[in-house]
Amino acid sequence: MSRRVVVTGLGASTPIGTGVEKFWQALLDCQSGANVIEAFDTEAFQVHIGAEVKDFDAAEYLGGKAARTLDRFIQLALVSADQSVADSGLDFEKEDVTRVGCIWASGIGGLLEMEATHHVYLDRGPRRISPYFIPKLMINAASGQIAIRFAIQGVNFAVASACASAQHAIGLAFRSIKHGESDVMITGGSEAAITPLGLGGFCSLRALSTRNDDPATASRPFTLDRDGFLMGEGGGALVLEELEHARARGAEIYCEVLGLGMTDDGYHISAPVPEGTNATRAIHIALKEAGRNPDEIQYINAHGTSTPLNDVMETRAVRAAFGDHADKLMMSSTKSQIGHLLGASGAAESVACCLALKNQIVPPTINYQTPDPECDLDYVPNEPREAAIDNLITNSFGFGGHNVTMAFGKI
Repeated sequence: MSRRVVVTGLGASTPIGTGVEKFWQALLDCQSGANVIEAFDTEAFQVHIGAEVKDFDAAEYLGGKAARTLDRFIQLALVSADQSVADSGLDFEKEDVTRVGCIWASGIGGLLEMEATHHVYLDRGPRRISPYFIPKLMINAASGQIAIRFAIQGVNFAVASACASAQHAIGLAFRSIKHGESDVMITGGSEAAITPLGLGGFCSLRALSTRNDDPATASRPFTLDRDGFLMGEGGGALVLEELEHARARGAEIYCEVLGLGMTDDGYHISAPVPEGTNATRAIHIALKEAGRNPDEIQYINAHGTSTPLNDVMETRAVRAAFGDHADKLMMSSTKSQIGHLLGASGAAESVACCLALKNQIVPPTINYQTPDPECDLDYVPNEPREAAIDNLITNSFGFGGHNVTMAFGKI
């Protein structure tokens, strides 16, 4: 059995706005979420900048208990999921909750809780470790808490594949509905790893931009002078639904989920295959399932990290996948504005894709000033573009060699 799957609800908690309307308007206004990190003192670190979610108060959104007993990545998950369910108009009291599920992603999980509790252990001993410690740090705690919040009882698990996590989660949720296992899925990802260990680890990898004096322009994908990614945090959520189920209840439909491609490089834990061979293969697989030819795609939401290796690899992969049509494609990086949300990046970027299809506007790649000769596509530089978009794809690549491409289309 193969069924059609559509998007009926969206939610976002990002460095440029909490709530889908704020997020989308900020994308169109070319805003940057980058600034000096406020969560802790970064004086001892090489990097002092990041993209934090500033307009977020867990107690305000979820109540005081949630603020105390849930790690920040779970809080961001619940707020994003709440928004998406409200947007969808679903009433779970009228649904068969055994056919409503949640697949959620995080690349790292409760790192903030791990660090805080380790300090408690060192200072005060093992007896002072909170009983909430394990339930706060588990990567699957987000999907479990979403299920509890909505009393849903269908497919439920977590996905962790570094920066490909959220796209894997959304793709698997799509497949769960397509193959008849579920009727409705809440899916997406959240990450809150801007912590001393998180920042320090990526500094040691030399993966981050060091433009501490100009945070807003630090993330500059596909430019010649890019020097690394900008660490971000946040969450994004989508409600996926079987098409006839959505139509029967009169739901507003943003777009259709068309296809999923998943491969791995089998090459290096933190560097991609330079030619992007397996990223190209993921694109081909997604297009085949979508039933779309390469020349039927108008836009790509790029992984576009602003790192020297990734941006060249992705450009090569797109050229190999699309041939001559690559020169007619629009491709932009949302990370230029919100930074790299790690395991949640594919969720926020998929939300942007759904909104691009609905509004027929392509979000920009900001901070694009000095072209890189090795990155020679149309990156929609510095301002959004109204365009006819029937079909698009979005790419996510993760440490471990994970490559994921998803295809979305108008309905």
